[in-house]
Amino acid sequence: MAVVIRGRVRPTGFTPGSTVIGQGQPMRLPRALVLSITALALVLPGAARAQSILRDAETEAFFRDISKDMIVAAGLEPQSVQLVLVGDPSINAFVTGGQNVFIHSGLITAADNVNELQGVIAHELGHIAGGHNVRFGEGAGPATNISLLSLVGAAAAVALGAGEAGMALLGLGTAAAQGKFLSFTRDQESRADQAGANYLGKAKLSGKGSISFFEKLQGQEYRLAIPQNNEYARTHPLSSTRIANLEAVYKADPSYNRPIDPALQARFLRIKGKLIGFVEEPPRVMQIYPESDQSVGAHYARAYAWHRSAYADAATGEVDKLLATAPHDPYFLELKGQILLESGKTQEALPVLRDAVARAPNEPLIMTLLGHALISTEDKADFAEAEPLLRRAIARDRENPFAWYQLGVIYDRKGDAPRAALAAAERYSLEGNARGAAANARVALNGLPKGTADWIRADDIALVAGDELRKKKR
Repeated sequence: MAVVIRGRVRPTGFTPGSTVIGQGQPMRLPRALVLSITALALVLPGAARAQSILRDAETEAFFRDISKDMIVAAGLEPQSVQLVLVGDPSINAFVTGGQNVFIHSGLITAADNVNELQGVIAHELGHIAGGHNVRFGEGAGPATNISLLSLVGAAAAVALGAGEAGMALLGLGTAAAQGKFLSFTRDQESRADQAGANYLGKAKLSGKGSISFFEKLQGQEYRLAIPQNNEYARTHPLSSTRIANLEAVYKADPSYNRPIDPALQARFLRIKGKLIGFVEEPPRVMQIYPESDQSVGAHYARAYAWHRSAYADAATGEVDKLLATAPHDPYFLELKGQILLESGKTQEALPVLRDAVARAPNEPLIMTLLGHALISTEDKADFAEAEPLLRRAIARDRENPFAWYQLGVIYDRKGDAPRAALAAAERYSLEGNARGAAANARVALNGLPKGTADWIRADDIALVAGDELRKKKR
């Protein structure tokens, strides 16, 4: 498992957020609306501003498998919808930027079963299928108009000498703007709830998990002393209202009493244990998963906890117990290889990671890890093995800055400066570093044959990065 923070791979670093489930996309509001609904910032999902993305091959494969039928039910293409794990301890999920669903690590650790997670994903798919990202302006626009009209009225009153009356009018206008906007977002949330219920039904999945997760949110609201009698000051309906509206729909569905798929539940418990081992402090991990717990998730969690505490032998011991039960599991092999590599045992890691890639030949993250291990040897023969491997990884996942960095190292060692610069431009572009992307794209353009695929790609990066730099100067 790796953490990408603004595109850079780092060992840790998570940003806390809020506890709401919904649309929650990053947004640029008109200034008048921002002034009128400052308090709203307290309830917008902080996850939209989180800077860490957790990448894990097993978790991403699991997300694809549990969501595929719901995505099809929503009329979307499975290959077009991306589920992303965000390193944030709050219980949240949100959609933004096209067909992307972001799921907080805190939501996974709070969920008890895969069906609860599927209920949340179904709701987020309701936002995507409903075009709520695109239609956000329908709510913001009317609210802004109310604010602007109130400002005009207030200015006229002040100009006539009625200062107190003008300020009172301004207060009424901003309250109306906030109310209009909140009403719009609550309606979108309700629509997403109903759409999600429809997708679960079509996918022949029970809605029990959706109900039980809303009950968890309701418990959070009680603990935080959030008023349960005033829905009009919220972006989302009250959890009690959502439960009441959904229960009748779910109970009427033939799949309501359908049991959870035991194989998917086992996979959920695996990735939950792995995630807890990665995000929680080691002493806390040992409390949650004591030595008496010999489940797969517990071994995963303790392996990460020992590894993060620099006890490599204890960490590999936990993985070896996993491999004793499933010697060809690619994800167990991947973890053992990662621990060995990061403990300085590169030569021991190589055969383990080669086996992992052979067992999971379509997993770009595992390919990238092996490529990194091969480059770490500084052996030309290993570089020759790493280059096609990293090219395959990038062909399957172009949005991995670490893979581009590794490929750039290979080009640099070969003396291919233009392609090393192009790889750096790709990396910087993914990291949001427009200046670095533009500079390296120009170097690549000067050295690559004009009109080739690589030259055209460098030109594209240079144009996009240049536009971003010009916008920043305005």
